[in-house]
Amino acid sequence: MSLVVVLRALGLGDFLAALPALRGLRAAHPHDHLVLAAPAPLEPLVQHAGAVDELEPTEGLSTISRSKPDLAVNLHGRGPQSHRLLEASGPGRVLAFRHPEVPASATGPEWSEDEHERDRWCRLLRESGVPADPNDVDLVPPCRLVPSEARGKVLIHPGGSSGARRWPAAGWAQVAASLTALGHPVCVSAGPGEEALAGGLGQPVWSGGDVLDLTSIVAASRLVLSGDTGIAHLATALRRPSVVLYGPTSPAVWGPPADRTWHRLLWRGHTGDPWASEPHPDLLDIRPEEVVEAASELLDTCPPAPSGT
Repeated sequence: MSLVVVLRALGLGDFLAALPALRGLRAAHPHDHLVLAAPAPLEPLVQHAGAVDELEPTEGLSTISRSKPDLAVNLHGRGPQSHRLLEASGPGRVLAFRHPEVPASATGPEWSEDEHERDRWCRLLRESGVPADPNDVDLVPPCRLVPSEARGKVLIHPGGSSGARRWPAAGWAQVAASLTALGHPVCVSAGPGEEALAGGLGQPVWSGGDVLDLTSIVAASRLVLSGDTGIAHLATALRRPSVVLYGPTSPAVWGPPADRTWHRLLWRGHTGDPWASEPHPDLLDIRPEEVVEAASELLDTCPPAPSGT
């Protein structure tokens, strides 16, 4: 049995964007031991997805403890830092995009800046002889109890990993009030440290569970409203209708597959720094009425979540 170590030490949405590539690796190495170097909070979802055998807790580009893997795969970035981290483990072979500062990557394909994130990592594998389908994004909903205040509701997630991607809470509060007045009950989800933000929307709040609890909440929701953050990728993977507000990042790089008509993507067409502390100006240009209109259209046309979730 060979050891395959894969680096993707990023967040929830990043893991889900790399899941098609991980599934390609799994199919190509059915009898080998696949280890994913990723943040520890993702472990329940990583195990549920079933593409790898083990998660090695890794934050950012910290040390990888596994030594001398037969194959090290960089699904983290273009290098050189992430390439060198994998090189330091002494692998038999490195699979990564070509970078002039890292000789071990010399046979890899060229990086393309504007490529969709799912396509990028699947292309890395395909050009290295490993088939991978970028549209293989779906997850089976986990079997966990969903609180009654969240089941079948419109789920609003006002948080995000950076200020640049967070639409103002006042806008979300207006959307929540409008949808409630139209007869669509709302639940608000909060990640760690986001409880006060979520509580300001004046609606029931769900918080405190792990990533698999959040996955169950999304699977049982009527509709998901959020910025470009991990919960938007969960909605895609679970085939739940969604309205996603994009600011500094393009849906052409981070959005759902184009043929999924049950998603509405609101974007003004200009990119920026996704890690800036203040909301992107184009995000601020999106009006609450636009969000309510997009949500109402989906609520009128899409079927509800499966019962019993």
